[in-house]
Amino acid sequence: MAGPELFLDSSIRIWVVLPIVFITFLVGVIRHYVTQLLHSDKKVELEQVSDSQVLLRSRILRENGKYLPKQAFAMRKHYFNNAESGFFKKVKRKVIPKNPMTDTSMVTDMMKGNLTNVLPMILIGGWINWAFSGFVTTKVPFPLTLRFKPMLQRGIELLSLDASWVSSASWYFLNVFGLRSMYNLLLGHNNAADQSSIMQDHMTGAAMPVPPDPNKAFKSEWEALEIVNHHWALESVEEELICRDLNFGGMFSRELKTTMF
Repeated sequence: MAGPELFLDSSIRIWVVLPIVFITFLVGVIRHYVTQLLHSDKKVELEQVSDSQVLLRSRILRENGKYLPKQAFAMRKHYFNNAESGFFKKVKRKVIPKNPMTDTSMVTDMMKGNLTNVLPMILIGGWINWAFSGFVTTKVPFPLTLRFKPMLQRGIELLSLDASWVSSASWYFLNVFGLRSMYNLLLGHNNAADQSSIMQDHMTGAAMPVPPDPNKAFKSEWEALEIVNHHWALESVEEELICRDLNFGGMFSRELKTTMF
């Protein structure tokens, strides 16, 4: 049996929903400019950048080599994996291990990341959970199961409340990861306010970081490329295009006859 319908006071929109959106957006803008202020250019050697790009080229060859003719794929694979003159076989880099306890730049970057990303989220989230505790802000326009209650109703312990309702604390976290378009519009695409893009880059490795040990990275990439078998995806593309043109011509002639008669 469904429970009684819940209606929200219109004052909640003015004194709870909009202030949380404004505070979240303002904190993101401040985080962006503070990150730019604390940003320091890392010194990367040309050899490290070259190694990173070589690994990226090899990975692209493994993933998209099916769109190359067999000879072109073999030439590129020979450049990387030849037993005598292959890049991954003949190139050996001298690795100097770094001690993270003595590397001041690593410690400084970690402190800057915590200062600009983790600390504001904890402080502002805790303050919003305290100042707006117990408020129900909005409702998602589709039904949800009870498994969503811990995620959408933080700070509200009501078993009879529908899982589609969103509490004030959960509304804050939804805004943290949901204001991406506004940040891109105001600050540009490469902004430091968008938490979702930062987490996505860390998870997907979109930045392609410089490998700490190029020799191990070269060996792993050599093994991955060695087992790739070439299957040209465009082998029968001419026949497919001819069949498509014939089918299109037949459809066009039938439509023309229908129009004329």
